[in-house]
Amino acid sequence: MRQHLRSVRRERVPARDRARDAQELALTALEVVHAAGVRRGDWVAAYEATALEPPTEAMIEALSAQGIRVMVPVTLDDWDLDWREAGSEQVLGREAIATAAVVFLPAHGVDRSGTRIGQGKGCYDRVVPRTAARLVAVVHPWELLDEDLPTEPHDRTVHAVMAVGPGVVEVGRGLQAP
Repeated sequence: MRQHLRSVRRERVPARDRARDAQELALTALEVVHAAGVRRGDWVAAYEATALEPPTEAMIEALSAQGIRVMVPVTLDDWDLDWREAGSEQVLGREAIATAAVVFLPAHGVDRSGTRIGQGKGCYDRVVPRTAARLVAVVHPWELLDEDLPTEPHDRTVHAVMAVGPGVVEVGRGLQAP
């Protein structure tokens, strides 16, 4: 499944308007943090997107411009994540994620029950048990899947999916079609 999703991403992403996608995600992220009650000085976690992931640069900038503190991951040798404040090289420690009110996390796909498939190294599988934050997977529109993804005992579902185009989709009992 992961290989298939990667292949589709490599095929479709070059045709997308990355700047427009970035702006849409930034606006949607502001709605998400507002709905979660995040205020100036509060922490959220995000990630710095690769070329094939939904673009998060404008999202990080928009959140920071509102006075929201954004932490981004630093991948460690054991595939665990440390954190640093966006725009800084100062590490915050592995447990910093516990202070985040919302965690925007990468995904190759998310099904409608909130099961997420990531890169396969387990980075976020290690991280999410350390936080009580609202978990929001960020995907391209075709990566919100109708088919069920396989799960492992350690998997933790996300609360919502933020996709370019349809905006935020609640998962589980609160599922709404985009």
